[in-house]
Formats: sequence, C-alpha cells, structure tokens
Amino acid sequence: MKSESPILVLSPRLANQIAAGEVVERPASVVKELVENALDAGSTQIDIDCEAGGVGRIRVRDNGHGISSDELTLALSRHATSKISDLDDLEAVSTLGFRGEALASIASVSRLDLTSAIEGEAGSTVSVEGREMTAIVEPSPHPRGTTVDVRDLFFNTPARRKFLKTEKTEFGHIDTIISRQALSRFDVGFRLVHQSRVTRQLTPALSGNAQTARVSQLLGSGFMDAALSVDASATGLSLKGWSCRATFNRAQADSQYVFVNGRFVRDRLITHALRQAYRDILFHGRHPCFLLYLELDPAQVDVNVHPTKNEVRFRDSRLIYDFLLRTVSRALADDRPEQVCSQNISVESLGTNQGHSIYHQPTLGLSRSKPVDSLDIFARLVASNRNGEEPPDSPTDIPPMGYAIAQLHGIYILSQTQDGMIIVDMHAAHERITYEALKQALDDNGLVSQPLLLPVTLHVDQREASLVEEATDLFDQLGLGVQRVGPEAIRIEHIPAILNRASHEDLVRGVLSDLAAVGTSDRITEARDDLLATMACHGSVRANRHLTITEMNALLRDIERTERSGQCNHGRPTWTTLSMHDLDRLFFRGR
Repeated sequence: MKSESPILVLSPRLANQIAAGEVVERPASVVKELVENALDAGSTQIDIDCEAGGVGRIRVRDNGHGISSDELTLALSRHATSKISDLDDLEAVSTLGFRGEALASIASVSRLDLTSAIEGEAGSTVSVEGREMTAIVEPSPHPRGTTVDVRDLFFNTPARRKFLKTEKTEFGHIDTIISRQALSRFDVGFRLVHQSRVTRQLTPALSGNAQTARVSQLLGSGFMDAALSVDASATGLSLKGWSCRATFNRAQADSQYVFVNGRFVRDRLITHALRQAYRDILFHGRHPCFLLYLELDPAQVDVNVHPTKNEVRFRDSRLIYDFLLRTVSRALADDRPEQVCSQNISVESLGTNQGHSIYHQPTLGLSRSKPVDSLDIFARLVASNRNGEEPPDSPTDIPPMGYAIAQLHGIYILSQTQDGMIIVDMHAAHERITYEALKQALDDNGLVSQPLLLPVTLHVDQREASLVEEATDLFDQLGLGVQRVGPEAIRIEHIPAILNRASHEDLVRGVLSDLAAVGTSDRITEARDDLLATMACHGSVRANRHLTITEMNALLRDIERTERSGQCNHGRPTWTTLSMHDLDRLFFRGR
C-alpha cells in the first residue's frame, strides 16, 4: 500500500531527539550515561554536581583517560564510540557503554559543554546547544580526565519537560543511580552534590571492611546485620555478594541488586531464580533482599536487548537459573543458629542434654496437658538435676540455642544462652525440622513416576506444544511423561507418584508457563514441597503439649542441625533472642 506521505530521511537533529527519547528519560538517565562513560574511561574518582533536581544543571567530572582535542567533536557525533569496532566486539561487550548514542542524544535536548584532556595535553572544550553539530574546539585548561556540563535539560522539548516530577523526586532518582554505581564499583570514589550541598561522599573501598562499610552506608546497617556471604564458582560462572536472611525482608522489591559483569540489571530469569531460593522461608507478600555480583564470559550474555541496557539475555538461561538457585539456596540453608556472645552466665540450674536427639520424627508422640505453672517448672528443674543431668563443665560449652529452662503457655520454649535467652515457637520449629527431614528422605529415594490409568489430553497453542518437544529431558527429570500428539495437543501419560492427587492439567500448564517465561521450571519441586509442608504441619508437635526439659533440649539441638531452621514452612520466625544487654535496657539496669 502506498503511503500518503513520501519517505524522507530524518534530519540529524530529529534523529538525535528521537534517540534521546530512548536514552534520556529524565535527569537520572543523563547521570547514568555520563557516569558509565567515566567508569569505562578508567576513572577512580567521579564528582557529580546537580542543580534543580538535575534539570537546571548536571556536571560530571572524572579523572579517566580523557579525550584528545581532535576527537572532541567526533565524540558528540551519533554512533561514535571507541568501545567496539566490529561484530565480534558487539557479541562480547565488556564495557558499560558501547552504542555511541549517549552524548549525541543528551546534546540534542540540552546545552552541553564537553571539556577533556589526555596525558600530556593542556585540555580543550566544545559546546553545543541542542542543534546540528557546528561546534568549534577551543583551548581550555583541564587536568587529565573529562568534564561534561549539561544545562537546561529539555529546554527545546517543553513537552518532555512537563512529564518530569518534582525537584526532590528527580534528585532521588539521581541518588539511586549513584548508589547503584557505588555498589558496583568499590574501587571508585563518588561525590554527589545537589544545590551546593554534599549528599554523598564515598571514598574508594579497597578492603573487605571498607566495602562492608560502603554497603551499610548505602543500604543500611540492618542489611549487613542480616547478610549471609555468597561466594561460589562453576564452569565459567562466579557469584559473590550477600543474600539476607528471610527475616530481613521488604514490602517492595526495592532492596534487590544484581550486577552482571558490573552492570546493574533487572532480569526476569534472575529475579525468578532468586525468588524461588526464598520460596519456603519467606513470609507471603514480602520480598527478599540481596546484593549479588554475577560474572561470566561476556560472549555468553547479550546486553544489547534494551535501550536502557537494564535487561540482558543469556545464551544458556537454564544453566544460569540453576546456578543462581542452587548457590543462594545453599547459602540460606547453611545459616545455622550462632553463638551470640561469650559472656559467662551461670548454668547451675540448667537441665541439660548434650547428646543426640531423643525424640522421633515426624511427631513427638506426647499427650496433651494444661500449661505448667512456675512451681512445676522449678520442680522439674530440680528433678532433672537430681536424675544426673549435669551442667556443662564450662559456660563456653553452651550450644548456640542454649538449654531449655521452661515451657511457656504450652507454646513457647524458654532457653538460657551464654548472653541472654532464646524464645522458641515449638510448633513452628518442629514443623521446619519435620519438613526438612521429609524433603531429604524423598531426595534420597528419588522422584518416583507412575502412569495414569487414563492419559489426559490437553489442547495448547503451537508454541507450548513445541516446548514439550524441546524440553523432553526436563519433563523426564520432573517425573512427568508428556508427549506431543498434534500441532496443538499434548498428552500426559506419567506423573510424580507423590502428586497423584494434584491437578495434572494445572501442573503441566504451570511448567509450560515457566518454560515460556524463563526457560526452565521447578514447578514440580514447588508442588511437591507444598505437599510435604502440609504433611509436616500436621505431623509436628501442637500447642499445649507438655514437653519435658530433656525433650525441649532435644528440639533445640535439632534446630541447630536443621537447614533453614530460622523460619517455618510458611515464613514465620521459629525463634528469637534477647541478649542480657536487651534485658538490662528493658529494666533500666546500670542507669
């Protein structure tokens, strides 16, 4: 069909402004592009000065390699870059910027001064004002490095300016960008100034303690207090950083940072894998917190899939997914109750049991009774000591969860530790212990598949039917026998025996949905764990069941040995601690 208007080649100015619509969304976008350029130039110190939320002015100064005077005007041209030269470079990008669009796009919607100097030169400057390039290079003294001064952003596109938020909001976005870059590059110092007031002053963090201090400064001390170290490697893959305990969570996913080869990304596959790692320890409706650095061969990841470069695509998405899920799950599982302090506490009245667990899974098999009163508690403590259960030889022998001294209202266990006390929800704790035991038993025996008496035929679209053919091995691993029987039809022939009461159709459709979204699925494991969690809940000790001191201590020892024992299957905490300092503060002791 013939167009009503003739086909024309866009003018350079209009082309740049269209590109600016993708690259320069708001002042924070300008800061992001300029800071990334500074990092690519090998800078160790970057100063950012802003006025009026970045709309009035943004000046970014670095001490990087700089730009020679004869390349200044070329640097402002569209698609001019020193970072790639051929297709091979594009397929293995190792820099943050590579398209050569940023400076040209920013210059098309602002008044821009670019001043730079390389080693051995005095420095030069070039200025443009949102128009076609007719700039003249002039001498300008400048130390080695580059300064980009952007003024009156969107002065020639007033419609774009109307969509900006308040000055405070826009500067908040700039601060977020700087925080992300500071978390990505500990070896670089950052200084952020707004309206002549320094808001961020970060010196290079080269030691482990300095890096921890920077994370605490940017994400809060609570983040590092709850952080678990992550450090794992596989073939061509490396994951380092911190993943927080499930008890430290957020109502929004605003404390989740993943850097792929130094680039901050928000990727569906990564997010899904990390969410699944927290699946059975996170309270519903809450979001985990983590700061992770994934390193891999640049040729195995495509960063050129989105204008803002916040999304990536992996060549082997299933490998990345499994590696992230396995690594973070292991870090969370290895977190055990720790000795709080080495302060000496008297243990003369403790009923102890330093041996192995003496109760059996999945239930304690104890009869119901009313909660015991305080006199009965002390009577049992005395009887326990008379029956030969001696306290440890030294207070330092007290285990992390301490020793039980009482049962409160038939629900909670009170335990004395070296530096205070621990309160345990006995049902929630035993539920986790039982759940982990059931999972281990099933993993040891494998996932048994059973044939359906009457195979189930499902009507799906052609893409889903093709996925069944492509992911035959995955379906076999999941214990599912699914075959394609038509262009838009599949047949379910086998299912995992443990899920024989589940909806087979929903199960398969869920797996196909995961495959389409992230390239893999752990839907069967999730459904299996949901069933085991229900079994564990019904098979665990209930409230108002009387426990002896020996049985309570046995439960405490199993908490210390069990993975993920800090939360029950529903994400509720299983125990909490009060140190002597906390107790003294409650009763104003020492004041």
